[in-house]
Amino acid sequence: GSRLAQGVEPSIQSGGSSTCCEACGECNGSAQDRAIAWLDWQRCAMSNQQPTFQQAMEITATWLQQWDNEEISDEVLADRIGEMVASRDGARGFFVVTLAGDSALMDRMPDVVAGQLRSAGRDVVDLSVRNLAMSTAMALHHKRSGDDNQQAGSERVTLRCAELLRLLEPILVKERLEQLLEATIDNSGADVSFLERWGYDDEQKRAISSSVYAIAAA
Repeated sequence: GSRLAQGVEPSIQSGGSSTCCEACGECNGSAQDRAIAWLDWQRCAMSNQQPTFQQAMEITATWLQQWDNEEISDEVLADRIGEMVASRDGARGFFVVTLAGDSALMDRMPDVVAGQLRSAGRDVVDLSVRNLAMSTAMALHHKRSGDDNQQAGSERVTLRCAELLRLLEPILVKERLEQLLEATIDNSGADVSFLERWGYDDEQKRAISSSVYAIAAA
């Protein structure tokens, strides 16, 4: 299903209006597509260039398929992910595919992968919190529309974000969640513009607050 419909962070640089996160379809490209994605990654690595958002999605989809098929080890996947999430675009592309896709990575994350994501610091925490908020708000939107399938997809993203945040650096997570609560409860702080950009109403903001409190209570 649509990553935007499920509430996964799209292109921040485009003001959030881009639908480029749907460009990879269902992330099940042909063998030729996977080979091209791998070559793109190799070229980026050799030239010390960071992958674009689009490249990051395609490359991540390739890695996840290899991992799901037990073609690469947890350790190899972890090393690759550590390099991918070192850049903002790389991290955004990685999370679009892993949070909304069908790979089991986010549902049974190996310790070595969790360690790499934890080491990535604030950017990974920030994107995880944003995706928690967006998927929570979209789940409510789909519930109002009577779209059970999209609601279930958004709720799965929310659950994955919550589980991921419990694995990241606790101090950074606490600070970032408190910033989000300032916006949802007091309409103050740095996240007000984020919530306004997506047009979330009061009920959606209350739902986001509940998702935050659920993490704190776990």
